[in-house]
Amino acid sequence: MANEQQLSVGILGIGLHTYWEQFDGLKQQLENYLDVVVQRIESKSVNSVNFGLVDTIDRAFEVGRLCRSEEIDLLFVHTTTYALSATLLPILQRAKVPVIILNLSPEDAIDYENFNKLSDRRAMTGEWLRHCGACPVPEIGNVMSRLGIPFYEVTGLLDQQDACWQEVEDWISAAQVVKIMANNRLGAIGTYYSGMLDIYTDLTKQLGTFGGHIEILEIDELTAIRKTITKEQALLRVNDFYQDFDIRPDCNDDELLRAAYTSVALDQLVANYQLGSIAYYHKGIPGTDNEETITSIILGTSLLTARNIPVAGEYEIKNAQAMKIMDSLGAGGSFTEYYAMDYQDDVVLMGHDGPGHIQIADGKTKVRPLDVYHGKVGKGLAVEMQIKVGPVTLLSVVETQDGNLVLLFAEGESVEGPILKIGNTNSRYRFPIGARNFVQAWNQNGPAHHCAVGLGHQGSKLEKLAKLLGIQAIKVC
Repeated sequence: MANEQQLSVGILGIGLHTYWEQFDGLKQQLENYLDVVVQRIESKSVNSVNFGLVDTIDRAFEVGRLCRSEEIDLLFVHTTTYALSATLLPILQRAKVPVIILNLSPEDAIDYENFNKLSDRRAMTGEWLRHCGACPVPEIGNVMSRLGIPFYEVTGLLDQQDACWQEVEDWISAAQVVKIMANNRLGAIGTYYSGMLDIYTDLTKQLGTFGGHIEILEIDELTAIRKTITKEQALLRVNDFYQDFDIRPDCNDDELLRAAYTSVALDQLVANYQLGSIAYYHKGIPGTDNEETITSIILGTSLLTARNIPVAGEYEIKNAQAMKIMDSLGAGGSFTEYYAMDYQDDVVLMGHDGPGHIQIADGKTKVRPLDVYHGKVGKGLAVEMQIKVGPVTLLSVVETQDGNLVLLFAEGESVEGPILKIGNTNSRYRFPIGARNFVQAWNQNGPAHHCAVGLGHQGSKLEKLAKLLGIQAIKVC
């Protein structure tokens, strides 16, 4: 799975072979600029393939075939100087991957005074062509637009301090998420929470948009695996609980052991089906083996979420997808919903019962016993955590009236302040448009009541991800 998910990036420059005999040293200068681009992209921990400077139609056809044989996922094209659009089109038609045009100047301005002192007109033209990378971009954009090929461009400087390199990094991150999602196997354990209509979704549309596979699983299978777990295995997992959580004094040993059996069984289920994310819910009947499983699941699912296998409760498949996206961006991605507003501090209170992403918690996540799982069967252990203070992004995968999927997101801040210590995840979030406006704007886009919260402002990457997926991204703030 790791090899399947490593992003493969193709890099090439385009130029015009006619220039090389006319202007001494020009080709070498442009190849040097391309080397800078290659080095910068290679530093982003991707598998890169350098196709060099493409300057003829014949070479374009050859590189197009190479793009397919190398199975690249993303192609960066640096416009080093003027080049014919016909030099690029055969590559685009054969590569059939997203293409990012890099319009990167070698310097922030031409040295006009020294340029105009050049007595040799040929030398002047060669110097001009060295700065002429912006020239073919409109031509390329015209051709791509007319042929229905998505046109994406990054404009800036070769200088590594230029802001454009963050944009390049965002494209790489977005493409990496596309590849992870395309290979992800989501386990759907149990059934929907009856009557919670907003979370129902079209599984075929989910797979058609994000790729991957959804494995429909029964809670009975997890229960059956649980019965095979030895006490020795469970006791070792209890030791893990003490390392990873802040176990509160009122948690008894029997409950910890019960949760440990389920946690080890979850790991086995994940391994059996190579799962990369999970959505689960089981209504349950008191006194059954399945009740024993479902009421001891929270610690194990929290550990999975921390290991890049995000778990969403209440069978919220759309939100399991949102959590996987945020996790793939390195932002975490914890299951949450807003449940109250604090007008005095202008914040929204958000949290949820069930699993939490303990890697993005402020301090160690507490484990507390609950006498009742509200709205669900039974009782057992629960996790209580607050998201780290600082910038955050909320993400919801929204299914629209026409059946399409949309990425709805908002950037805000997790702030300090009192939270409810009720054995759930809880945090306070402030938004630049204010709590009242945020809630109204968010609701107007028709999301489900769950969403994923992750660290940092991820909006630029999410917008690029949506473009690569061919869907809409909506920014609330």
